[in-house]
Amino acid sequence: MRVKRGLAAHRRHKKYLDMAKGYRGGRSRLYRTAREAVERSLCYAFRDRKVKKREFRKLWILRINAAARLNGLSYSKFMHGLTLAGVELNRKVLADLAVREKDDFAKIAELAKSKLN
Repeated sequence: MRVKRGLAAHRRHKKYLDMAKGYRGGRSRLYRTAREAVERSLCYAFRDRKVKKREFRKLWILRINAAARLNGLSYSKFMHGLTLAGVELNRKVLADLAVREKDDFAKIAELAKSKLN
């Protein structure tokens, strides 16, 4: 008996069409355009998972810098002071403190300032 490949093709098409759900027009209905759109979107997703990390780091540095300058330090001097003081808070936590707990951040900034002198 010959091998019929309809089931495999149907599954493959269904996989891409399911992934393209919510896309507009033929991109969600036509196999070929759906596959192209899905493959492109997966490439963007892979790339942007890396970009997301960069973007958040930039945001945290920006927030820390703004808060450090309110306390009379530049970002680089603030971070160097923390290193000298042996404070091992990461940028994410420092940025969160800078936004939510300004008093605590000011204390950390004073500690960093004291270690610089």
